[in-house]
Amino acid sequence: MKKLKVVGLNFDHMHMGDLLRKCHEHPDVEIAGICDADPARMQAVIRNFVIPPERVFTDPHRCLTETAPDFVVLCPATARHAEYVELVAPYRVHMLVEKPFAATLAEADRMIAAAKRAKRLLAINWPLRWYPAHATAHRLLREGCIGALQEVHFYDGNRGPLYHLADKIEVEPTGAMKRKSWFYRKAAGGGSLLDYLGYGTTLGTWYHGGKKPLEVTTVVDQTRGLEVDQHSVTIARYASGLSKFETRWGTFTDPWTNQPQPKCGFVLKGADGTISSYDFEPTIRIQTRANVRGVDVPVDVLRVPEQDPIQYFVHCIREGRPVEGPLSPKIARVGQQIVDSARLSARLGKTVKLID
Repeated sequence: MKKLKVVGLNFDHMHMGDLLRKCHEHPDVEIAGICDADPARMQAVIRNFVIPPERVFTDPHRCLTETAPDFVVLCPATARHAEYVELVAPYRVHMLVEKPFAATLAEADRMIAAAKRAKRLLAINWPLRWYPAHATAHRLLREGCIGALQEVHFYDGNRGPLYHLADKIEVEPTGAMKRKSWFYRKAAGGGSLLDYLGYGTTLGTWYHGGKKPLEVTTVVDQTRGLEVDQHSVTIARYASGLSKFETRWGTFTDPWTNQPQPKCGFVLKGADGTISSYDFEPTIRIQTRANVRGVDVPVDVLRVPEQDPIQYFVHCIREGRPVEGPLSPKIARVGQQIVDSARLSARLGKTVKLID
């Protein structure tokens, strides 16, 4: 079977290196090109995957024309997601966009419309979707292990977006790096709320079976000298009860090295039990009426094609299947509605109805 050709376009987000590694390792995928306006940002990928000069571009239109890819991986700054999807869609290629969905619901809708016009797949990658603990929690929910879901409690983040590069290579950020980084610019879609809240609200929507909250209340910190937040707390009121979503840049440790306290991940409360599902941990804890003391259960072993976003997206393309779950625009759009409502609530300092 002919390999699918992929292009990595815009290296604003460090996850481009991780996603292209998955492409490089996939037997049915060929990296046909990479493109960024700043050649320096592509050097690590060029070295890691031995990409020849003729596959390296700085102009996206030339890149897409000369490589004719089957799908594109997009990692621009959050506020440029809609711009880049609208740039790529007319080339009639499938698009995988690194999280978050967009800076606003209106921009998310522009992305959905562009993909629909092109009749191509659009997927939003949420890396937490591929953590075995969270996938196991979803399976158990669907099997009725804890009864009807009533509450989702989410806490997640890291020491900060500049403490690591692709492949989780650690670096020590400087003040100058913060001043230059889009992560710390409001207009570019920076801040912990936009960086992490969509994780909780999108996977939370997946756990809730697509249900939407009625209203949202959010508070963010105000760090002197910064124009974006580093800590946010969002309470969403559903018909079933309250769910809480908390984002944090500034955890004591990164969860992929040592779980901080509070632990990063989810706690799910159902009518008949609870599940705690934490990032990177080999077990989840289940409490039921039959075992109120609780028990630790090994996480599922994820199988192909559900081990990572590239496997999954290639499977959808090959099989002509729609994108489902947290990566689907349908579920991710509800997550974006909550994010937009949270931003409005924080700005107004009061509870708001869910935005649409």
